[in-house]
Amino acid sequence: MVSLPSIDPIVDLYNAISIRYAVPVGGENLAAYVGTPRLTIADGTELFDTMKDGSLAQESPEQGEVVWCDDKGVTCRRWNWRQGVRTRLSSEAKQMWFILESLPAMPLDALHEAGYQLAEGLHLMMPGVEIHTKLVGFGLG
Repeated sequence: MVSLPSIDPIVDLYNAISIRYAVPVGGENLAAYVGTPRLTIADGTELFDTMKDGSLAQESPEQGEVVWCDDKGVTCRRWNWRQGVRTRLSSEAKQMWFILESLPAMPLDALHEAGYQLAEGLHLMMPGVEIHTKLVGFGLG
């Protein structure tokens, strides 16, 4: 049996949901955002902070790549696959934002179930947590 390394209790929770439901799940420290998060297509000039060889580094997404960003730059690349350093989530964050991404082949009920399981885990870790959900569509065609 293969296991994932433990990163942080919150990150471990959403990684487990991701694996169980085969859906990309990411978590962000919403307080670290500058402006409103938005899903967009990169022009290739945006900045993305990452770690390379143990040091903070900046790179740019490829032109046409789907990215999450804010007013300061890219927060997550390749939809929800490569999260940046600036908005990295830990259990110390006071405002958390989670993204569960699905393709049309995933039944909507399964996506809702994954979200429910994430919310349940958060309630167990942080009694009294307030959770708001929103379903967002993004058309690329």
